Amino acid sequence: MAVIQSFGAAEVVTGSCHLLRIEKGPTILVDCGMFQGTVEDRNDEPFGFNPRDVDILLVTHAHLDHVGRIPKLVKEGFVGRIVTLKSTMDLAEVVLLDSAHLMLEEYQTRFRKAQRRGAEKSVKEPLYTPDDVEAVYDLPMIFVKYDEPIEIAKDVTATFRNAGHILDSATIELDIVEGGEAKTLVFSGDLGNHNDMVMPDPVYVKGADALYIESTYGDRNHKGIQESVAEFKEVVVNTLLNQGNVLIPSFAIERTQEILCILKQMYDSRELPTCQVFLDSPMAIRATRLYDTYHKELSRQCNNYLKRDGTIFEFPYVKYTLKPEDSKKINDIESGCIIIAGSGMCTGGRILHHFKHRLWNEKNALLFVGYQAEGTLGRRIINGERHIRIYHEEVVVRASIHTINGFSAHADQSELIDWMNHFDNLGKIFLIHGEYDKQRIFRKVIEERMGKKAHIVAPEENIYL
Repeated sequence: MAVIQSFGAAEVVTGSCHLLRIEKGPTILVDCGMFQGTVEDRNDEPFGFNPRDVDILLVTHAHLDHVGRIPKLVKEGFVGRIVTLKSTMDLAEVVLLDSAHLMLEEYQTRFRKAQRRGAEKSVKEPLYTPDDVEAVYDLPMIFVKYDEPIEIAKDVTATFRNAGHILDSATIELDIVEGGEAKTLVFSGDLGNHNDMVMPDPVYVKGADALYIESTYGDRNHKGIQESVAEFKEVVVNTLLNQGNVLIPSFAIERTQEILCILKQMYDSRELPTCQVFLDSPMAIRATRLYDTYHKELSRQCNNYLKRDGTIFEFPYVKYTLKPEDSKKINDIESGCIIIAGSGMCTGGRILHHFKHRLWNEKNALLFVGYQAEGTLGRRIINGERHIRIYHEEVVVRASIHTINGFSAHADQSELIDWMNHFDNLGKIFLIHGEYDKQRIFRKVIEERMGKKAHIVAPEENIYL
């Protein structure tokens, strides 16, 4: 009998990692992501299983909380096959190398300080290095295409469906024949928002004996996209006309591209005041170029831009700042800037430097356009914290704070219910990838609106198919 255990994204949002053991068959891992926010210390803990025992790693998409511990998995003994879309591994390389460089830089800084105290042994080594990331790409990989079933092991077939979340994100269907009995297990991955300007809508799935579904926004519905875009435009225009600057902590993948699309629309319609738009994130710049490369997977609007302009996301006001010295020069500009920088949850990256230089000025605006996990600086600011420490310096938060949830790359409660209602046959429902209190709300809504019971998966709980 097949059994599933979740070693991440169980009663929390991040750290997606689900182990499927098939009796007399392969051991399959679905995602191996990094924990973020209040649970990030769990990244250093043992996996809870032996990486050497894993035969196949399936990857739903390239967000850090779904791929961020793959180098650690390899470092600790995984030598199996990776099965996913090629663009996902291309994007994952950008994400993982960025993560590795940041961890290495932080380690080196702490080590130098510890040396002066004679306490080198107290400094924790990075989870992995750029070399460990490169080792991932030495493993055998099978690249799939959407909607084309592929036999990944005897009596196990995988089909990847477009989840509409980020570039080439996937819902994974696993058809398993065990003891002469066929069963279908579906992992939703992260499902996209139907109002996304860059990505197509998620593809519906026909049936599942067991469904593992994300529940990040299972407790609420997003604002309408038109309302969200209008609010975004108002903040941007008013701040620029007031001689201020707009700071946008943005996830490098999908959210950055969507924000660039909106700003390009504003430029086309002459709604955007004369300004300078800085994409100040090497990772986001590389990711944006990959979006251009794999443009056929994007929305019709994106492909229309490409046909018209030869580029999807660029327009005359946009400037890419790859080098640190170019990023620092932005500080010399007093007003008229829109600065899009990582990290999306303000846990590191160049956005912190811009906070230090601009967050204290009441003319400026801080515009959150993505999810902020518990324990992150972004969530603390949203919750009202008005004095924060950045690089050992206290900074007062005087800039206006705005949160726009309608741009979420995740489906909201109604969209998750709608997606499940399109199953012709749906067996057991298991909730993962969500905060526990929100999952309880979602579980109740599923029962009321679908007449079905859902189970909240506990960490390492054995679920038998």
